Amino acid sequence: MSFAAYKEIIEEGDTVILHIGHENMYPLTVKKGETFQTKYGALKHEDLIGIKFGSKVHATKGYMHVLHPTPELWTVNLPHRTQILYSTDISMVLMQLDLVPGNVVVESGPFSLTLSGTGSGSLSHALIRAVAPTGHLYTYEFHKQRAEKAVEEFKDHGLSDLVTVNHRDVCMDGFGLDHIADAVFLDLPRPWEAVLSAKQALKLQGGRICSFSPCIEQVQRVCEVLSESNFTDVTTMECLVRKFEVKSINMPEPDLGDMKDPHELGQGEGEGHSSDVKREQVDDNGSPQVKYAKVEGSSGWQYKHKTRKNSEMFSFRTALPPHQMPGHTGYLTFATLYSE
Repeated sequence: MSFAAYKEIIEEGDTVILHIGHENMYPLTVKKGETFQTKYGALKHEDLIGIKFGSKVHATKGYMHVLHPTPELWTVNLPHRTQILYSTDISMVLMQLDLVPGNVVVESGPFSLTLSGTGSGSLSHALIRAVAPTGHLYTYEFHKQRAEKAVEEFKDHGLSDLVTVNHRDVCMDGFGLDHIADAVFLDLPRPWEAVLSAKQALKLQGGRICSFSPCIEQVQRVCEVLSESNFTDVTTMECLVRKFEVKSINMPEPDLGDMKDPHELGQGEGEGHSSDVKREQVDDNGSPQVKYAKVEGSSGWQYKHKTRKNSEMFSFRTALPPHQMPGHTGYLTFATLYSE
């Protein structure tokens, strides 16, 4: 199987995603003779072999779905040993680097943000899928053990032909590539030290570069070096997710007073006389005024709405922002190198 292409039937050795709930999924490598324990009971691996991806499978106490792995599903299910890039930032990286099938991409990340812990490859899987089936990814990892783990995992995921893993400190030794890349991604503590090597790796007709940095001071420094190295269109952005909740709200209709014709109200009365129509006190918004009263058995004052008898209500739908939002992840700096 391959993360870069889909297949229909599950075979032994395939990686699958067990979907138990929206926020309850597990990656699983199918092996004969093994059993996976879930909250719905035991699931035998043999029950998965030969069925289609997307099928509903039954455990001893319930059911779940078995999904084909994708870079997006892998990002939220991979084993976390270090911080990783998530789909919000990854999608922006793929779009801004203008990646298409057949491109050659270079990525580096000594903090393992791109190879996620022991080489789980959150961003790497997405980059490979974007350039497959004829493109290639050159990825650089500072830690030897993580580089070895990445090689093993890419092989298990059927991506070995599309990626080359290098154990190398690109800040000290550079990429060692000459004009073969369409795009370069940097995830380094000192990305400005790798800008010249990245420029050397880009094709003579130019290309795109992206640098991920958690601190604005890193962004300032790398922007200066990019400009000095003849990169143009330098742009920095931050991607934050803000989910809105759609709700229906019921409110009383505002009191606009008696809508009868004023001539009818004054009929039978002399000029200058007002009618004896009772009007309810309302606030500036037309809503019944709020009355405060001491409620028996309570420790303080509570408010009560004075409402009209038989008051009509109206309903409308609106979108409400969340009370809490995910915090800062990092800054994405993009730039373009044109042919000289």
